Amino acid sequence: MDIVANYHPVFKAFLAGSFSGTFSTILFQPLDLVKTRLQNSSQHVVAAAVNSRIQPGMITIFSNIIRQEHIIGLWRGMVPSIARCVPGVGIYFSSLHWLKAKSGKTTADLGAFEAMMLGVVARTMSGVALIPITVIKTRYESGVYKYNSLGGALKAIYRAEGLRGLSCGLGPTLARDAPFSGLYLMFYTQSKQSIPKEWMQTPSAASMVHFSCGIVAGIAASLATNPADVLKTNMQLYPDKFPNAYNAAVYVHQKYGIKGYFKGAVPRMLRRTLMAAMAWTVFEEITRSIGLK
Repeated sequence: MDIVANYHPVFKAFLAGSFSGTFSTILFQPLDLVKTRLQNSSQHVVAAAVNSRIQPGMITIFSNIIRQEHIIGLWRGMVPSIARCVPGVGIYFSSLHWLKAKSGKTTADLGAFEAMMLGVVARTMSGVALIPITVIKTRYESGVYKYNSLGGALKAIYRAEGLRGLSCGLGPTLARDAPFSGLYLMFYTQSKQSIPKEWMQTPSAASMVHFSCGIVAGIAASLATNPADVLKTNMQLYPDKFPNAYNAAVYVHQKYGIKGYFKGAVPRMLRRTLMAAMAWTVFEEITRSIGLK
């Protein structure tokens, strides 16, 4: 940590963000996998009948994966997930730190609107940079595509679909991630500011406060952005069928109605909420220990 303390603040924020993203990505990958398969409009899943209708759900997807692919199958797509999430979280936190430094504000000083805008800009920067990996990650997890490696997937998509294939779903991805991060940061900073300052005096209490605020922020932001996540998943899995967000939205609405926009909401909410809460908790502790705060 002494060596890291001498690095540039933005680079320290990148390292802290990447480190915090590693553990949460590995731990919650099964939830992301289940979410992707729930949102796959062409996925045929045998499920229990509920009110005389077939309802594929989380438990059914989990059991099918374990039965067909064993326990290790729950971590399918781990390589592209790490390739996307770890540098993505690092880019997000370093961008956020740079933006806060430029504005002359700290996290504790941010107003609701300022926090939301900083979160939107920081996530947009990381989302654009990593959209090719996002496409590969979605396809890996779906079970529809059988890529042998990350590099092989990049080459196969580029040969078959060109640059458009490597950036498909960028609009819905940003419509999902940018508002999520903006809303998350707004709820996170505002809930933290409402906590009595004496609660932050001890490390154990501070960690619990950070984690609890992260949970509250994650639930609200996840629900608000789930429709965009559904459109993003379908566009990246079937770019020929859904060349734009409008086509995907019409299809989802015609097939499932309004509830179709919230397919996969439960596993996504669990993953995004717990992952973001853990990432922010670890990030806050690391930045304190390396003198970034």
